[in-house]
Amino acid sequence: MNPSTAQARVLIDELARGGLRDAVIAPGSRSAPLTLASDQHPDVTVHVEIDERSAAFLAVGIARATGRPAAVICSSGTAAANFHPAVVEAAYARVPLVVLTADRPPELRATGANQTIDQPGLYGATTRWAVDLSVAEERAGQVAYWRSIVARLLAEAAGRPAGPVHCNVGLREPLVPDGTDDWVEPLDGRAGGRAWTARVVDLALPTPADVALIAGEVAAHPRGALVLGDVEVDPVVVAGFAAAAGWPVVAEPHSGARTGDHVVSTADLLLADARFADAHRPDLAIVVGRPVLTRAVRRWLDGVARTIVVDADGAWLDPGRTVERILRAAPTALLRDVTDRFDDHRVTHFLAQWQHAERAARHVVDDLLDGCGEPTEPRVARDLAACVPDGAVLVAGSSMPIRDLSAVMRPRHGLRVFGNRGASGIDGFVSTVLGVAIGHDGPVAGLCGDLSFLHDQNGFLLAGARALDAVFVVINNDGGGIFSLLEARQVDGFDRLFGTPHGIGLATLAATYELAYHPLARAADLADVVTTAFDAGGLHVIEVRTDREENAALHRELTARVAAAVTG
Repeated sequence: MNPSTAQARVLIDELARGGLRDAVIAPGSRSAPLTLASDQHPDVTVHVEIDERSAAFLAVGIARATGRPAAVICSSGTAAANFHPAVVEAAYARVPLVVLTADRPPELRATGANQTIDQPGLYGATTRWAVDLSVAEERAGQVAYWRSIVARLLAEAAGRPAGPVHCNVGLREPLVPDGTDDWVEPLDGRAGGRAWTARVVDLALPTPADVALIAGEVAAHPRGALVLGDVEVDPVVVAGFAAAAGWPVVAEPHSGARTGDHVVSTADLLLADARFADAHRPDLAIVVGRPVLTRAVRRWLDGVARTIVVDADGAWLDPGRTVERILRAAPTALLRDVTDRFDDHRVTHFLAQWQHAERAARHVVDDLLDGCGEPTEPRVARDLAACVPDGAVLVAGSSMPIRDLSAVMRPRHGLRVFGNRGASGIDGFVSTVLGVAIGHDGPVAGLCGDLSFLHDQNGFLLAGARALDAVFVVINNDGGGIFSLLEARQVDGFDRLFGTPHGIGLATLAATYELAYHPLARAADLADVVTTAFDAGGLHVIEVRTDREENAALHRELTARVAAAVTG
C-alpha cells in the first residue's frame, strides 16, 4: 500500500470513530486519497459539490443541523482558499467544522510548482486548532501519530467553544491505491471501534454560587428583562424563568425561545421609538447569546444600568462596552436552577407595561400587514414562520429576512430558526439550507433575498441535490433592499453603488437547476403554496416580487404606527 493511501484511510477511519458521519468533497486530484477513503468508509456519507465555497457552507449546514462535526475536503491551491468564508462563519457561529485540505509535499512548496500556495495556517486565527500534517512515510509509529492528530481535531472542533479546525495534508504521489494492503504496522485503531483519544467536554454547568448570584439579582430587580440573542435555549425553561422573575423576554428568532406569554415579539419595533425605549429600560438585563439584529435593541441595552451576560463559553459579548459581569455557564441549566429558587410566579408592573405594549403593537402590525393583498416582505416573513409545520427548520438569510422575522414573527412552538449570524454574510445561503436538509429529519424552508440566492446558486450543483427536500422562499426586490433602509440611500449614485439592480427573474434559474418554481402573486396564498411544496417533496423556489422603495416605506409606516399606538 502506498503511503498516501494508508494515511488517508487511517485519517478518515479515525474521524468516523470519533463520530463524524458526513464528508463534503470538492473534487480534485491531489485530494484523491482522502476522497476515496471517505467514499469507501461504511460509516461516512459523501456529498460531492463542485464549488469549494458552496461545499464548505454545505458542511456548515450539516454540522449546524446535526450538532456533530462535518468534514469538508478539497485539493490544493485556490480550492483551499475558497473554504475561508465558511471557516469564518463556523468560527464566529461556533459550528464544529473539520477542514481537510490536500497539499503538495514539502519539497514542492515555494518552488513555483503548479497549484501550490502557502497552505499551512491558511485560515489564521479563525481556527480552533490547525496542523500541517507530516507527509506519510512507511515506518513504524505513523498510525499512532495520524490517529492522535485526528482525535485532537475532533476534540477541538467540538470543544468549548466549538468551531472550525484545519488539517493540511501534504500528499506524495501515487495518489490512488496500488492494489496492495501491505504496511509496516497494523493500520487498525483501538479495539471495539473506540476513538484513539477521548476528551470529556466541560459543559460549564452553573455552580451554586452562580445560581445564588443570579437568583439574588432577580429577586432584587422586579424591573428586569431577559434578552436572548444568537443562542439556542430551552423555551420551556425560558418561560418558567420569565414567569418566576416577572420579566419580559426579548428573543431573537434564532434563539429558539420566542414562545410564551412573556415574550415581546414586537420589541424591535417598540424600541425603535426613543420615548418608549427610555420609559421601558430595565434596571437589570440578563443577556444570553449575542443580540445584534437591530440597532434599536442594541441602543436600548447600552443604556441599561446593569447588564449580566451569560454564555456557555464565557465569550466576551459586549459591543456596547457596558456589561458589568460575564458569567460562564450553560444558559438553560442556569435559568432552570435559578427558577427553582423561586416558589411562585411574580407579577410586576414592568411586565404588565410590556405586555400591554405588545398587544397594542401586535394588533397594529397584523392589521397593517393583513390589509394589503399583494405580498410584502414583512408579511411573507411573518406568514412563513407561522405556516411551516411543527418540527421544521427555517433558515433565514442575512440582511432583511432575519430582521423581518425578528420584527414581526409571532410567538410559536415547534420551529427552529437558523441563520448564518456568526459573521452575518449573505454568502453560502443555498448550500447552508441544503446542508440543513441533509442533517435534519423534518421539513426545511429557507427565506432569503434575491442577492443571497444568486450569490450561492452554485450550491445547486451538489450531486444528488434534487433528492433533497427544501422550500426556498426568495424575496426578489431586484437588488440589495436593506440599503434602502440605511444611511446609504441618501448618497449620489445610490442605486448603482448599493441598490445593485440585476434584472434577473428566478424562473429561468429554477429551470436551469430543475427546481420546481412558483411565483407568488397574492399574499394570502403563501401558506397553501408552501404546504403544497412540502407535500410534493423535492426542491422548490417560491419567488416573491417586491419593490425596494415600497418596502422601505412600509417599514417606516410600521415603526410610526407602533410608536403612535404605544406612546400617542
